[in-house]
Amino acid sequence: MSDSSLKNKTFNGMKWGLLDNLANSGITFLVGLVLARILSPTEFGILGIIIIFINLSVVIIDGGFATALIRKPDATQDDYNTVFYVNVLVSVVLIALLCLGADAIAVFFCQPLLSSVLPAMSIILLFNAGSLIQKTILVKRLDFKSQACVSLVSSVVSGVLGIASAYKGLGVWALAVQQISRQFFMMVGLWIANHWLPALRFSIQSFKELFGFGAKLLAANVINSLYKDMFLAVIGKMYTARDLGYYNRADQFNMIFSNNFGQIVQKVSLSSLSQVQDNAERLRSAYRKLMRYIGMFAFAAVFGLAAIAKPLIVTLIGEKWLPSVYLLQIMSLYAAIYPLQQLNLNILNVKKRSDRFLKLEIIKKFLFIPVIAVGFFFELQFMIWAAVVYYYIEFFINGWYSYSLTGYGTWQQVKDLCPMYVVSVVVSLIVWCLTLTSLPYLPMFLLQMVVAILLYVVIYAIIGLPEYKEIKEICLNKIRRR
Repeated sequence: MSDSSLKNKTFNGMKWGLLDNLANSGITFLVGLVLARILSPTEFGILGIIIIFINLSVVIIDGGFATALIRKPDATQDDYNTVFYVNVLVSVVLIALLCLGADAIAVFFCQPLLSSVLPAMSIILLFNAGSLIQKTILVKRLDFKSQACVSLVSSVVSGVLGIASAYKGLGVWALAVQQISRQFFMMVGLWIANHWLPALRFSIQSFKELFGFGAKLLAANVINSLYKDMFLAVIGKMYTARDLGYYNRADQFNMIFSNNFGQIVQKVSLSSLSQVQDNAERLRSAYRKLMRYIGMFAFAAVFGLAAIAKPLIVTLIGEKWLPSVYLLQIMSLYAAIYPLQQLNLNILNVKKRSDRFLKLEIIKKFLFIPVIAVGFFFELQFMIWAAVVYYYIEFFINGWYSYSLTGYGTWQQVKDLCPMYVVSVVVSLIVWCLTLTSLPYLPMFLLQMVVAILLYVVIYAIIGLPEYKEIKEICLNKIRRR
């Protein structure tokens, strides 16, 4: 594949991947705004506890098989069949375990509702397992357009059901209805969009081959998920469900750009970089370009979100959620580099070094222990500040491993990203200063958006940032063609 063809496919993948995430999480976020006005922080905190167990289970169900299939250029029908049946079987086992352990979990977190809501929401695992192969095939094709359409429909329908349930006074069950229905409609839509059907075949050889690569990823992802979920579990146990609700809502705002953009980067970069994995120079060049493009967008979006956090949150969901503002602003410091972390880790997958991936996760999680310890002795915001320090250390460690495989490591990345980082911080500080005025929140929010856009356009035009020029030219060309 030529450089221009790879560039176009990657750009289109990023474009539709962005639309996919906007549909899947953007609309869900808007629905969450409505639900946040109806429901209490405590009810969102209960959902946050449930998500701890759902997220870990989803990682186990995947088992690293999806990455192994995307990474394998000549995946066969036997490969797909084998992974499909393994995913479904594991999901059934995990559902049974969650149902059996629901009462104990409810007692541990002192939330009686968990004993009934957790078993009901565990059905999400079966729906997720049923759609993993369909998503994997679409990702291998870089077909994010179909996923975006499915996400749009499922998010809208599930959002309507969730809001209707909240207005009926169902409380935390309204959140459960929204989550369950969204995953169900996603599964149905993906089966319609992709015409693959499983056959009654299971290949031991395929299982051994894919699991040989995926097992290390599974172990690494489980370790990563355990530590991330431990962060939430400490908040839910050591503080209150209300505090977890504030954190959960701040994290939902944070996910608009950081986590969602990180997921796009993970899916698109793995597929596109895998196509040039055997050409060291092309791989390094594509890797560096992606790093710079991602940094430009991620820094601007995440730091900008921190600057407008107060008027945004108060305008959209009310003053009862004000404690979430400061938490969101702290999160932005590590959220800005999250997509870059995903890109660095993907290099290990592209180069078939799942062994290093596992080793890296073990090393980093030892470094995460002090962050958890802070949660036992200090207030919540100090725990998040400790996480900021950890994630920047993690960035340097990931970059060092990437350098050993591609020759493009942490210091080169810092040098490439520094101008965009500094510009984004300066612009965000200027925009944040507008919150010190006496303007009403809505006009303040609109003014901040206009000022931020104008500042970025002017500054990047003055300094002549190559990525800004290239994206501007791509957009102008598309406008001219239309």
